[in-house]
Amino acid sequence: MPGSDPSRGTGQRPPLVNTHVHFPPNFSAFTSVEDVLATARTEGARAIGISNFFDQQVYSRFAEQAAGAGVLPLYGLEFITVIDDLAEAGVRVNDPANPGRMYLCGKGIDPNKPKPDAAAAIAASIRSGNDERARKMVDQLTAWFAECGLFTGLDAKTIADGVAASAGVPVEWVSLQERHIARAYQQALAALPLADRAVVLERAYGGPSTVDLDDPVALQGELRSRLIKVGTPGFVAEVPLAFADAYAYVLAMDGIPTYPTLADGVDPVCPFESSPQQLAAELLARGIHAAELIPVRNTGACVDAYVAAFTAAGIIVMAGTEHNTADRIPLAVACADGPASDIASQAFWEATCVVAAHQHLVASGRPGYVDARGNRTDASVAELVALGASLIEGEQ
Repeated sequence: MPGSDPSRGTGQRPPLVNTHVHFPPNFSAFTSVEDVLATARTEGARAIGISNFFDQQVYSRFAEQAAGAGVLPLYGLEFITVIDDLAEAGVRVNDPANPGRMYLCGKGIDPNKPKPDAAAAIAASIRSGNDERARKMVDQLTAWFAECGLFTGLDAKTIADGVAASAGVPVEWVSLQERHIARAYQQALAALPLADRAVVLERAYGGPSTVDLDDPVALQGELRSRLIKVGTPGFVAEVPLAFADAYAYVLAMDGIPTYPTLADGVDPVCPFESSPQQLAAELLARGIHAAELIPVRNTGACVDAYVAAFTAAGIIVMAGTEHNTADRIPLAVACADGPASDIASQAFWEATCVVAAHQHLVASGRPGYVDARGNRTDASVAELVALGASLIEGEQ
C-alpha cells in the first residue's frame, strides 16, 4: 500500500468528531452515558456517534444529555451478519475467524422511530438470540470453573444485574457480551490468592496462564480467547443475522448502511479487503455507500490507502474508536503509528457531517444521503457537508 504524506497531521485540523463509540450497557471503556459525555466535554469532542449492539434503549438517555455537554449525538447500530455465498467459499470479510461473517453498521438512524413489524421482529430475534447464547456460555463456564476448583455461583442474571448497576440502567437494557462474561469470571478469580488463581487457571486452560494475573484487562482478554472462543469449554456459536435482514433493518430505521473496515487490523488482511479498490467496488455492488475505519488498529499508510480508494469511488468514509475494551484511549481518532493524515482527517470530518445532515433531514421528512432502498439520493454531498457542519458547530 502507498506510503503516507510526510506532512501528515501538520495542517489545519477539523473539529474532534467520532462516529463509533460503544456506550454502557454495551461493554465499554466508559462507565455510563454521563462518563462518555463528561469525557467528550473535557476532550472537546463536538459530535459522538453511539454504535451499540443488541439494544438501543440507552439512546434516549444519550439524546437527553448530549446538548448539555455541547455534543451533537449521532445514532448508529452494529450487527454481525453472514453472507452465505462468501461463507460457502470460505472468504474472510471483516471477521478473520469466521468466513462469510460481515460486521455491518447503520449510521444516522432515527432511534425514536416506531419500528415497522419486520424491523421489530429482526430486533427481537437479535436480542433473544444473543441473550440465549450468553446464558449458555455462562452456564458452561460456571460448571467448568467448578470442576477446576472455583465455585463462582455466577449465572447470566447475576452478571446482567451487575452490568446494569454499574451503568445505572435498568437490567432490561442489558444484553450480555463475551467481554461482560470474561470480566465477571476475572473478578471472581481476583478474590483468590494469586497462587490459587494460577492453579485454577492452569486447570481451566489445560496449561498455565501467560499474562499478569493482576492485570484485569489482560486476564479478561485471555479468558475470552482460551475459554469462550471456538473449541473451548465456554464456546457457544453465534447466530449471525442474514446480511439482507441487517441491511433492511438499517434502512427501516432511516439509517445509512455502513461497512466497518478492519484492513491491517489483522495480519494478513482479510481477502475481501485486501485490495482497497476492489473492496470499494464490492461495497457499491451491495448497495453500501459509506465506510468506516477504526484507525487505532491501522497504520497511517493503510488508512490513507483505504480513504483514497473509498473517496475515489464516491463512498464517504468516517472513523471512530469503538472504546469496546477497558482501555481509556482518547476520543480523538488516531492511527496505530501516529496521527491520521490531514487528508484522512478531512474525509472523516466530511463523512461525519454527511451523517449529521442525513439524520437531521430524514427525521424531518426530507431526503438524506441515501433513500429508503439504500440508493444514493440526488442530494449534493457538498451541501450535506455544509449542513452537517452547521449542526455540529451549533449554528442551527
